[in-house]
Amino acid sequence: MLNEEIKRIKSLMVIKEQEEDNLSSYLDSTYLKTPEQAGIGEEETDDIVFNTIKDAIDHNMKLVMLRPEYVKSAREFIDSKGANVLVGTVIGFPNGDTGQGAKMDEAIKAIEDGVDELDFVVDYKAFKGGDLDTVMKEVSEGTAIGVEDGKVVKWIIESAALNNEEISELTRLISKIVIETVGVQNAKNVFVKTSTGFYKTDDGRPVGATPEAVSIMKSNSGPLQVKASGGIYSKDDARAMIDAGATRLGTSAAKDIMVGNKIDNTEY
Repeated sequence: MLNEEIKRIKSLMVIKEQEEDNLSSYLDSTYLKTPEQAGIGEEETDDIVFNTIKDAIDHNMKLVMLRPEYVKSAREFIDSKGANVLVGTVIGFPNGDTGQGAKMDEAIKAIEDGVDELDFVVDYKAFKGGDLDTVMKEVSEGTAIGVEDGKVVKWIIESAALNNEEISELTRLISKIVIETVGVQNAKNVFVKTSTGFYKTDDGRPVGATPEAVSIMKSNSGPLQVKASGGIYSKDDARAMIDAGATRLGTSAAKDIMVGNKIDNTEY
């Protein structure tokens, strides 16, 4: 009887380890606040960034997502450790309205610094205002710059700023432009992404991902993948996003999720 119980416990431990390994392949360890946004100094911010990178390495996460100014140092540190963690950054963050030229310059600099993945904030305000031309041009150029250099590209639509019909329409538009720009095969390396995690709603709606938004995006994204970001606080939250169709997850609570902690709030 004792031997059977030991076997049962070992079996459960193996299953738990397999589940954690599987979840880690979805998670991007994320920190995107400036010192001013966090109300802390630059030195403390640097410490948080370092720990975010270290957490990604220690827990075999897919990627570490940081602001552009940290890409080069993150790349160098990860390479020095011989780790397989990817480096991602955000472009036109957080409002997406810095202009096409500025966004492309920022993306090119990140590529030079060794980035693996580029997460552009689409000009969702232009979209909501009916200026589809601006959106189409930046999606086409940004996708081309990234994909032609072998990078994964993501387009953040800021789903909390949109109603369900707008989420559907913008997702379809991005998918159409991406396919026209790089083709169906390369489009598999492009994502639509829910949120920056920095958008503030007036009615109390979540500022991050929801399973409903992810599901709508998945239904309209064609060959593009979907990344859920923000609003992911626990393993249950993570699994709900995966079940809804997300193939990547971004959260500043990545380490807490991996070790099984439940937290009440996260900035991203």
